[in-house]
Amino acid sequence: MSRTDECLEVVDRYSARNYAPIPVVIHRGEGIYLYDVEGREYMDMLSAYSAVNQGHQHPHIVDAMVKQVKTLALTSRAFHNDKMGPFLQKLCEMAGFDKALPMNTGAEGVETAIKLARRWAYRDKKVPADQAEIIVCEGNFHGRTTTIVGFSSDDGAKEGFGPITPGFKAVSYGDAAALEAAITPNTAAFLVEPIQGEAGVVLPPDGYLKAIQTICKKHNVLLICDEIQTGLCRTGNMFRFQAEAVTPDVVIVGKALSGGLYPISAVLASDALMSVFDPGSHGSTYGGNPLASAVGMAALDVLVDEKLDERARTMGARFTAALETMASDPRVKEVRGAGLLIAIEFHEPIAKIKVKALAKAGVLAKDTHETTIRFAPPLIISEDQVDAATKIILEVLKAPVKVPSA
Repeated sequence: MSRTDECLEVVDRYSARNYAPIPVVIHRGEGIYLYDVEGREYMDMLSAYSAVNQGHQHPHIVDAMVKQVKTLALTSRAFHNDKMGPFLQKLCEMAGFDKALPMNTGAEGVETAIKLARRWAYRDKKVPADQAEIIVCEGNFHGRTTTIVGFSSDDGAKEGFGPITPGFKAVSYGDAAALEAAITPNTAAFLVEPIQGEAGVVLPPDGYLKAIQTICKKHNVLLICDEIQTGLCRTGNMFRFQAEAVTPDVVIVGKALSGGLYPISAVLASDALMSVFDPGSHGSTYGGNPLASAVGMAALDVLVDEKLDERARTMGARFTAALETMASDPRVKEVRGAGLLIAIEFHEPIAKIKVKALAKAGVLAKDTHETTIRFAPPLIISEDQVDAATKIILEVLKAPVKVPSA
């Protein structure tokens, strides 16, 4: 039995089956590369769903983590620590907001933003008690908590987890008019992904973010941007909302906030909005801990110092241009993306077959919704690495495949 088979057997025996991963067992990572337990090398084209924008085991972030973990890892929020303040200052100044509330996972960040919006609606907008409503988009993905899956349009994500949490209404993504039509006096906020990642890298029409900002301001509705996947240089700007010179009321960040080394998320807002929270109204034992804060500062430094927003734009254009050579393939519906968040969609349900073939060829990517493959390599990727990866990808994608019968 191979080492891979041994690992898979243990996982199958002891792990809940809430995932169905590609049968590759990763042991080590460096830069854009991953290595399995057999020693085989892969090019990572997923970046842990954009958590590893800075590349695997970035030395600057690793050094900061090692140094801090030898000093102090956790105090809880019962006490102050000397790292959280500087971390939040760096994050706020980079994003252009007054205050940040640190949490751990992206879903916790979304839950925090929901609580902020509801409390603001009751305190400031004077929405009647327990009547606040938040508008979301069809096709959204904001996490896996019971509240969040309740407003998902993916039936599989919420089946068997009811009763569904009330207070949410879904509208078509990319349709500003649909948003405005759905707003009522009880609408507290509009929660939106600037680009829908899990849906298959779905981009709204140009001008959409600017339009929804105008609508939200007109109706005194908070605009909440979930930048957990699209933020921190992934799409060619530090934050995707900057592409249309928009300033949301609330921004949620996570994933690459640690460079993949630690779960860190945060919610950013103005001082006035953040004042809805008072001691005891919200919190997290691990949120803002010194280890997370030291790692977060280092992760942000790498994004800025290595100009990863510029690299995402230039390498993304190169990557996309290579994939667009398949546009004439009758199986291909569309190639789309922004920066290094890219997708190719097929007319046929062959995405998983192609993803497994890519893994055998040494490239790790992820399928979604049966017809789409997402590519999101670490932003440190070089021209030569883009060319090497896309050469393999094109060879695999162009190969004929037998579509499974229904």
